Amino acid sequence: MIVLKEKPFDEILKMIQGHHKLLVVGCNGCAGIYQVGGEKQAEVMGMLLEMATRLRGVDIRAKAMTTLRQCDRQIVATTLRPLVDDYDGILSMACGVGIQTLAEVFENKTIIPGTDTKFIGMQDSESGKFYEFCSACGECILFETGGICPITRCAKGLLNGPCGGCVEGKCEVPIEVRDENGQIIQTIDQDCAWYMIYDRLKSEGRVNVFRKYRPPKNRAVSGSPRQL
Repeated sequence: MIVLKEKPFDEILKMIQGHHKLLVVGCNGCAGIYQVGGEKQAEVMGMLLEMATRLRGVDIRAKAMTTLRQCDRQIVATTLRPLVDDYDGILSMACGVGIQTLAEVFENKTIIPGTDTKFIGMQDSESGKFYEFCSACGECILFETGGICPITRCAKGLLNGPCGGCVEGKCEVPIEVRDENGQIIQTIDQDCAWYMIYDRLKSEGRVNVFRKYRPPKNRAVSGSPRQL
């Protein structure tokens, strides 16, 4: 799932300056599932923008709505085309793909991003944390690595075992937890991905796969921009 977070409200206020009628568009895909940019979040954002700008002496009208998926060109066009002419800007609460889809479909409209897209990841509902698991490299080797991606989960993206900086199963590169302003508020020791891969393959009785040499990745299949 694509993991994203809402942009700081002050940043959004700066971007909407000069606009008087905004269409705030949520997405029922990843953004809605994680309750970052779904229908309710779009409605709340619209109300907050109206109140905040009114306090500053500016009259902005915001209408909130949502789409099934903002990353689908046809759905976006069918859902929003009857409405966009009445607004001088569109605030998207979707991921970066949804934001760019709006920009492509509605070329004469200013598209304002309401979120920051972080990574492709997994959610732990109990802890409320999201973990980056996939880099969409286009050449998956998860069968050979016990379902653990070394491209993403190894800090150096190594393909053939751990580096010399691994100590007692821990990576020498800590995870940096940052606040909304990008400031580091905590560092956490992380497990070495290759230690985890070894343990997983050992439990499956497939340690022989660990010893296989993996050549450098074929960057041709992951070069941007890609089409399929």
